[in-house]
Amino acid sequence: MANVKGKVVLITGAARGIGAGLAERLAAQGAKVALVGIEAEEQQKVADRIGPAAHAWEADVTDWDALETATAGVVEHFGRIDIVIANAGIATTGFVRSIDRAAFEKVLEVDLLGVWRTFRVTLPHVIESKGYLLAISSLAAITHAPGMANYAAAKAGVEAFCNSLRAEVAHLGVKVGVAHPTWIRTDLVESADAHPVFGKVRGSMPGLLGKTYPLNVALDHLEAGVLKRARTIHVPKWVGALKLLRAFLPPIIELGSRTRIPAADKAAIEDIKARGARESAITGHGGRAATR
Repeated sequence: MANVKGKVVLITGAARGIGAGLAERLAAQGAKVALVGIEAEEQQKVADRIGPAAHAWEADVTDWDALETATAGVVEHFGRIDIVIANAGIATTGFVRSIDRAAFEKVLEVDLLGVWRTFRVTLPHVIESKGYLLAISSLAAITHAPGMANYAAAKAGVEAFCNSLRAEVAHLGVKVGVAHPTWIRTDLVESADAHPVFGKVRGSMPGLLGKTYPLNVALDHLEAGVLKRARTIHVPKWVGALKLLRAFLPPIIELGSRTRIPAADKAAIEDIKARGARESAITGHGGRAATR
């Protein structure tokens, strides 16, 4: 197993949840961590908790100029970049026919194009250090649930993007990983669970597909994966086994949705009438910050 002692790790979306937790874990292993994201105050709190081994930069992963500036700042401050973890992500709730259009597209901007932009900007430095790129995808890349069309498309795109990129940069000494966490107890998931319509839809998911795991479960798997420069990280491991059934999952999900979605579709329309399309769609502090 490799280690991260003395390595410089750039993490996007590091204000809370997985990003903040990984920053703390890797700093404890001797890494220097660069926190990059849009929630400047929360991110600075994380940096302050970690101490001198951490520094924060405010940047939106959908903004080329901001990412370029932040990356240059990281290199100036720490001298190099060895590992990049593209963790920044948001989610919305809503069905395709009624969800707020801007909120729908913002998920694709942040969760898919944000990964591409983060990797493109930082890649020259990672090539120089023969380092490691890790993108946080999701179980949603494998199981495409109703009400999550944009999120599923973005996360499936992240997986495909990483698979292509891995073959492109292997000869340069760069390793590329993709992580697939299931439902993890974070602000994003708790906010979705509190939604008056889609919290009920999520709560009706059967068995492991609906189970929520503590944040530490994700951090344990992700930390181990980063240390090994893993190609894939499944959180937990049964997510990897589910990939073998990928071709059979869409019709199974469709069958299970027949009794639940008609009422949820009607309730979603009523929720939009009551609260407005944008408010009905937004979940989590990160999502609210990204769609200001």
